[in-house]
Amino acid sequence: MTQATAIIVGASSQLSREIAKQLADQQVELVLFAQDPESLRDFALSLPTKVQVFSLQIEQPQAIITQLESVWQSLGGAHLVLVNTGLNSYDPELPWLPEQDIIDVNVRGFAAICNTAFRLFREQGYGQLAAINSIAGLRGGPSVAYHASKAFGQNYLEGLCMHAQRLKLPITITDIQLGLLDKAAMQQSAMWLAPLPHVAAQIIKAMKQGKRRVYVTKRWRLVAWLTVLLPEFIYNTRHWKAKKPKR
Repeated sequence: MTQATAIIVGASSQLSREIAKQLADQQVELVLFAQDPESLRDFALSLPTKVQVFSLQIEQPQAIITQLESVWQSLGGAHLVLVNTGLNSYDPELPWLPEQDIIDVNVRGFAAICNTAFRLFREQGYGQLAAINSIAGLRGGPSVAYHASKAFGQNYLEGLCMHAQRLKLPITITDIQLGLLDKAAMQQSAMWLAPLPHVAAQIIKAMKQGKRRVYVTKRWRLVAWLTVLLPEFIYNTRHWKAKKPKR
C-alpha cells in the first residue's frame, strides 16, 4: 500500500467526524463504520479523498469480526484502525439493562474490534491500533459500568502492546485518554473545554508520533494525576454541580 488508509470504527460522533475531516485533508483514504451509515453519506461525499462507509453491528462481536475481515480484504490492508465506540448512561437506581448495554458495547464490542484489528496487523506485519478511551477508567464512578468498561479498555490496549513487544512486531498501540468533557460541559468550564478541531488535531498528532498513551487535551493529564492520587474517602465525596446561570 502506498496511499495511507485509516479505518474509523464508530465514525458517527462529532469527534470522529472531525478526525475524519482532518485526515481526509491530509489525503488519507478513509473507511468509516457507523451504526447508521446513511447518516454519514453526505458527510463522506464532502471529503476531499476516497471514503467508504459501512454499517457497524457493535452489539454483535462475531458480526464485527466478519465485517472487519471482509472490508480489510477488499482494501488490501490498512495503516491505522481508530476505535471510538462508547456507550454511557447514568441512573441512580442502577437498572441492569443499561449496564448490560454498556458492557456489550464498551467491553465485548471493543475487545472484538481491537482483537481483530491486532490480528490483521500481525498478519500484515505492521500497523497502528488507536482507541479513544477516557480518564473515567482510572477510578470507579457513579456511571458504574462505564467507568469499569473504560478501565477494561485501557488494560486491554496495554496487554496488546505487551503482546506486540513479545512478538517483536512493529505494531503501535495508542491509548487516547479523553478528558471528562461531558462533566466539563455541565460545569460550563471554558478552562477544561476545547474546540473540537483542537481536540481532533491533538489526537492525530499523538497518533502520528506513535504515542503509547496521551491525554486529550493535555491539561487533563493533571486531573488524571490527581484522580489517581486522591484517597478514597476524598474521591468518593466529590460532587459535580451545574453552575447557576448568571443574571
